[in-house]
Formats: sequence, C-alpha cells, structure tokens
Amino acid sequence: MSVAEPTTLGLIAPHGGSLVNLMVPAAEQQAVKASASRMLECSDRQACDVELLVVGGFSPLRGFMHQQDYEAVVQGNRTTSGLLFGLPIVFDSDDATIVVGDRLLLTYRGQELAVLNVESIWEPDKAKEAQGCYGTTSIEHPAVRMISGERGRFYIGGQLQGLELPQRVFPCKTPAEVRATLPEGESVVAFQCRNPIHRAHYELFTRALHASNVSEAGVVLVHPTCGPTQDDDISGEVRFQTYERLAAEVNNPNIRWAYLPYSMHMAGPREALQHMIIRKNYGCTHFIIGRDMAGCKSSLSGEDFYGPYQAQDFARDHAPELGMETVPSLNLVYTEEEGYVTAEHAEARGLHVKKLSGTQFRKMLRGGEEIPEWFAFRSVVDVLRAAA
Repeated sequence: MSVAEPTTLGLIAPHGGSLVNLMVPAAEQQAVKASASRMLECSDRQACDVELLVVGGFSPLRGFMHQQDYEAVVQGNRTTSGLLFGLPIVFDSDDATIVVGDRLLLTYRGQELAVLNVESIWEPDKAKEAQGCYGTTSIEHPAVRMISGERGRFYIGGQLQGLELPQRVFPCKTPAEVRATLPEGESVVAFQCRNPIHRAHYELFTRALHASNVSEAGVVLVHPTCGPTQDDDISGEVRFQTYERLAAEVNNPNIRWAYLPYSMHMAGPREALQHMIIRKNYGCTHFIIGRDMAGCKSSLSGEDFYGPYQAQDFARDHAPELGMETVPSLNLVYTEEEGYVTAEHAEARGLHVKKLSGTQFRKMLRGGEEIPEWFAFRSVVDVLRAAA
C-alpha cells in the first residue's frame, strides 16, 4: 500500500508536504498482481508517468488524476484542492471495455510495473486540453500532436500500487535517493536540459551558484530529462552517455548528477511550472530558467508558440507559493578576449563574439570536422561521433 515518507531534515519539503512512495512491499506483491483483472502494455510516455508517480516525483499524487482534477488543472493549473500542477497526469487507453472497478496490471517491455485501480474513466475534450495546457490547438505543436494522435480516446484516473521500476539504460535515482546526496540547509539549484551539455551550459549552471539568492555552500543538481522528447532530439541513451562522460571529466564537487524519467511536452510556461514542482520533490530549492524554457516552434511557419520570457515570468510568479526561487539564465556568449561573458558585457566592451549554431555543429560533427573546444567538451563530442 502507499506510504508517505517523512520529510528529510534540512531539505525543502516535498510538494504537498510528504514524499509519496507507492511501491508495494515484496511480500504483498503477488497478492496485488493476482487482484488485477486484465493487463495493459504501457507506452514509453506512460511508463515515465507511472515511474514518477510510484517514486514520488509527482508527489503528493497517489495515482493518475480523476476527471475533476484533470479539468481543474487544464483550466487553471491547480487541482480541485487548490494544489499547483503545471500539467494533468492521466493514463490513456482506446479500450472501450474498461470500466470503473477494473484493476489493470500495467506492463512495459516484459516488466510488470504497477496495478492501476480504475476509479474514473472519461472521454476528454482534447481541444480544450490543448488550448488550456499549451495555449494552442494547432497540431504544429508537438504536445497537441501527441494528445490528438498518440493518446487514446479515454482517460483513466485511479490509485497506483507499484511493483517494479522500468529497467533503463540510464538509471534514474528516486527523489529519496537524490535527497540523500544533498547538503542540508543549503541551496540546491536545479538545471533542466534535454540535450547534450556544451561549454555554455556548464558555464551557465556553475555560475548560477554565485547568484545573489543562492547560499555559499549550495550545489547544482544537473537533472536532464531522459524520456521521450521531440523527434529530432538526440536519443536518451546517447545523451546519458554524454552526461556520464562529462561528469567524470569535470569531477566538480559542487555538482550532483541524476536523470529524470520524464516525457517532455514542450509546453512553455506550464512545463516550467511542472519542472519546478518535480524538482522540489527531488529536494531542489532553486530552478534555473532560461529564455524560451521548454518552448517550441511551428514546423510550418517557424513561429514560436510562446514569448521569450513567458515561461520565466510564469515560473517566477508561482515560485513563492512553492517555497522556491528562480535563477534567471544568463545570456552567455563566447568572446575571443575574455572567454564566456554575458552578452551585455560583450556589447558594452566591444568584444569579438564567436558563434556556432546547432545546425553548423551537427554538420561539422557529421563531416568529421574539428569542433572548437570553447563550444563543446571533447568527451561529449567523442560520444556523439560514435553514435552518429
């Protein structure tokens, strides 16, 4: 059965006050499995949601949201009890024979992840969900395309009982495990990314430790999402290898590394809030949020779906309620004279800025050209070349 773990002394309290653990004790697992009336195979995205629910990444939720909470979050990023949530957490299916009272054994690639007790089932208004969560109904938005084309016709809410966690190439520490590595009473600054880390990223999150609202002995938690993301992004397996090689190379005692089994929605402001809530559950007090955080463009027009600072403003406005603080991402550029500095400093001093676009970088990578070390770490480049 689900239990709540006591808050770790000296660390920020989880969202809602308690860190949820839905894993069933080993002695009870066989009986829980036997109680299931049918099986359902999870998609990659569903497996991520199941894992985060079971380990407490979505605390204080103890299962997938019921219709009332789903609708409340879609409409106003809060559950019916008033608790902040950026995006609804739901399980979907096309199976019209599922009814309230069913107990579903959720499987994933040969594993038995959890049993879902079906407490509500409904047919959502996906156009309303798209507009509320993503600010658009255009299928040019990747999440709108996902909910309209990938998600099933029905949404299912109900409590979960965890049996085992997905076996992944990238081992994902639980919130409790990450919290055990963090310093008590100090700032923990979360850095979210979904791409390999280059020199500018490293400069950005290490300099965040010197922000005015970060304690002197604070640490950075580099916490990349390794679940499904946009089609043109580098795979989670390859990204994991780049992170592991880089962690070994820099060996910085002020950096903690962990991986998040989260499926990106590219939802801009709503996604920023969701990431903050998850990182709070992992013990973070601060969240680095950059320009165009979790943003995306129309694949037809190339237009941004969100304003450049929309996610920053939305996260900053809700941070006090979460007991967290945001750390604005510095706009860093590389200069011939002084290395990495802020763009404002470079302009004021008339420094010579060097640029390398992502498109150029990928072309050079494919062509076997030398990648400048000011742009990318050699260890990261080696992994990307091997995977090309």
